[in-house]
Amino acid sequence: MFHVFTGVICLYIIIRFVPALPWPIGSKCLAALVVVAVSQIHLLNRLSFGNLSSPEVPFTVVVVLGWLFGAFVLLAIFLLLKDVGALLLFVFGKATGIRPALPITVAHLNGCLAAAALLLSAIGVWQATRVPDVRTVEIALDRLPAELDGLRLVQLTDTHASRLLQAPWQRAVVDKANALAPDLILITGDLVDGTPANRANDVAPLRDLKAPLGVLAIPGNHEYYSNYQAWMAAFKKLGLRMLSNEHVVIRKNGRVLVVAGTTDRNAARFGLPTPDIKAALSGAPKDAFTLLLAHQPREAGKNAEAGVDLQLSGHTHGGQIAGLHLIVQAVNDGFVSGVYQVGAMKLYVSNGTGLWNGFPVRLGRPSEITLIVLRPAASGSR
Repeated sequence: MFHVFTGVICLYIIIRFVPALPWPIGSKCLAALVVVAVSQIHLLNRLSFGNLSSPEVPFTVVVVLGWLFGAFVLLAIFLLLKDVGALLLFVFGKATGIRPALPITVAHLNGCLAAAALLLSAIGVWQATRVPDVRTVEIALDRLPAELDGLRLVQLTDTHASRLLQAPWQRAVVDKANALAPDLILITGDLVDGTPANRANDVAPLRDLKAPLGVLAIPGNHEYYSNYQAWMAAFKKLGLRMLSNEHVVIRKNGRVLVVAGTTDRNAARFGLPTPDIKAALSGAPKDAFTLLLAHQPREAGKNAEAGVDLQLSGHTHGGQIAGLHLIVQAVNDGFVSGVYQVGAMKLYVSNGTGLWNGFPVRLGRPSEITLIVLRPAASGSR
């Protein structure tokens, strides 16, 4: 389905961009073939490497392919905006009899749009691959015991270890997370792209994550694409406590904190257990403050009804590009980035620490290492 979608975009670009090029017919045909090739980069990866998530090619190749695919997407958006503008001018002209003349030709305008797409995509790739800044968020919670006031959580999510985000990047993220001196480190899925054999070196830095109350994690959808069971075993060896529809009870300052975690919705495609909040909370102390790790935010309403006080999620990458984040928000039940009130529960959706190498572009939606400070409602702020 993804390839069909990019194919439709490809056809649109060829129709609306290529004919206006001031080039001979042979050069135009070559340009159309380049557009087709870029649109089907992910299909080629699938045919060559067996899946979309992790082409095992050098870093430079991943960056160049990501830059080209980002420019492809941005050019389609710019052409669509141009066509909408032209339609509005046409309607305005019909209604008023005034037909404004464009100061440049369509060919020159298309050239400017293509240049802008290439430049912005390059900036977006740089933004996507830099080590993220720390984002500090205070969340006020009605049922948080006073003894847990100021509890420091570091959330990492969507670290996507791959040929794009390799061991040095992962090491820098681990070092930054540890430097925040958190009480608890929580990883909300999509840690990897690729098989345990290919990613062993890249995920090794996760072994050094340190927090006095532990390092807890859950799977995201990408863990299922490359041998889920093998990855669960690999994470265990790294010292990560994986919560798959289960919980742990943590004690601090004489109070109990329940941290639960669920699996991902994509588990159904592989015949594996889907998210089950009832199973995750089974046997948990009924009156304890409950924190849930759920990779996707889309079942937040159900989790709130189950008595969860705070849910941490990722998956959306914050939408990656300002403006396009509205589409990501729409397909994730209205959740894309930041703090939300869902019934009696607070939901925090991270922009993501990393992102998938197949579309490594961020513009106006920065990545983050999230330091979350918990406060009782009377002393905190949203």
